[in-house]
Amino acid sequence: METGLSDIIKEIGVLQVKGDTGIRITGIAFDSRRVVPGVLFVAVRGSQTDGHDYIENAIESGASAVICEDLPTGVTGKATLICVRDSSLALGILASAYYGNPSTRFKLVGITGTNGKTTTITLLHRLFTAMGHKSGCFTTIRNYIGEQTVEATHTTPDPVQLNRIMKDMADAGCAYVFMEVSSHALAQQRVAGLKFAGGIFSNITHDHLDYHKTFDEYLKAKKLFFDNLPVGSFALINADDRNGKIMVQNTKAEVSYYGIRSLADFKARIVESHADGTLLNMDNTEFWTKFIGEFNAYNLLAVYSCACLLQHSKEKILKTLSSLDTVEGRFQYLRSADGVTAVIDYAHTPDAIMNVLKTIGRIRKGSSQVITVIGAGGNRDKTKRPLMAQVAADLSDKLILTSDNPRDEEPADIIRDMKAGLDNRQTGKTITQPDRLEAIKTACLLAKKGDIILIAGKGHETYQEIRGIKHHFSDYEVVSSLFGTNTMNP
Repeated sequence: METGLSDIIKEIGVLQVKGDTGIRITGIAFDSRRVVPGVLFVAVRGSQTDGHDYIENAIESGASAVICEDLPTGVTGKATLICVRDSSLALGILASAYYGNPSTRFKLVGITGTNGKTTTITLLHRLFTAMGHKSGCFTTIRNYIGEQTVEATHTTPDPVQLNRIMKDMADAGCAYVFMEVSSHALAQQRVAGLKFAGGIFSNITHDHLDYHKTFDEYLKAKKLFFDNLPVGSFALINADDRNGKIMVQNTKAEVSYYGIRSLADFKARIVESHADGTLLNMDNTEFWTKFIGEFNAYNLLAVYSCACLLQHSKEKILKTLSSLDTVEGRFQYLRSADGVTAVIDYAHTPDAIMNVLKTIGRIRKGSSQVITVIGAGGNRDKTKRPLMAQVAADLSDKLILTSDNPRDEEPADIIRDMKAGLDNRQTGKTITQPDRLEAIKTACLLAKKGDIILIAGKGHETYQEIRGIKHHFSDYEVVSSLFGTNTMNP
């Protein structure tokens, strides 16, 4: 694919140019190792490396032009050099322009928040597909172009990959695209250059402080999404989250609220809650759903509200929502032939763990016990580890602390950080088993008929990352094997 350099740099705020902007380019790269002759190299300052240190390498590899914040000196070669104030921002705008601004060819809706993003986006994609509208989506689990699967590597892809896939979505005839927008993506301006028809705010709780350092910085990153929504778009906000109104203080979008407890434009209420589903009242209409728990009521309400704001009929939305199945790795549960239930969930923040365990507490019966298996990811926010263990211990009868994705840390060190949050009473009902397989086996051996095992933290993931290597590991597969051939979905 080839385009004129002058055609795509109009909106990036050029400060200075050295060379010819009338040339044509054959691609965009921000990693010098991916530069081939004819490519435009964008030097981006990252948290680990600075692309400006690799400008000469990129030119030697054949880059025909370079976008940077500081013009290099002493660089040989014939590449056109373009100086801008913010090369991260420029990268998004350039990628969008290079691929023909694909986000203008469909209605694009994004969601940001700590919990519920994947479920909400997956359900929006399934809902619109079931209602007869071709759509695409970007989630933590995987991306879809209509029914075609595109594996996901990040919650929000880099701008080049993102716009390339969006062009494929537009070319395939997608009328709607739904995407998770992570705080990292917002801080790194990965969604710059995209035109959103609307944005959703789910909630914000303790997470990613390894990257953002403070909760205020995390909050500001989320708020950027709504600050940048264009006139004519909508901002759909969880009215029950105390930070919801902060999100839209400076937005140009039309603001609507959804909630269960607060006054809101879109309301829901749990009428009945059972082990196999929930009876919900959504805007004064009752319908049955296979989803369980208040947190899922919020997810369904966000989906319903978004579809209403996109001008679809309430009756059709609710009828279709009631037919949708649960999302992989999100309160996904199995029941053994002898009556033990296992719940597999991606919960990896204190708030998410609390929500899942409170839901389990509501559906447990009689003297049944709750056994929780949980770990914490290595090389990530350490401050949430003791809080996660504390919440899990409070709401479980037995707790097994184990390994999640230890990455470059020792599992024993991560478990020690988690145990630091426990008092003597909580420690008394806690077992430590660094081997995740053995931890799950232990939980299954301890469980009796009627008991519920929560295996939290990894959800849909099919790997365990140890020292830079991803080893195949699936909580779902392990439980299925342990429960035997008579495993049943409730």
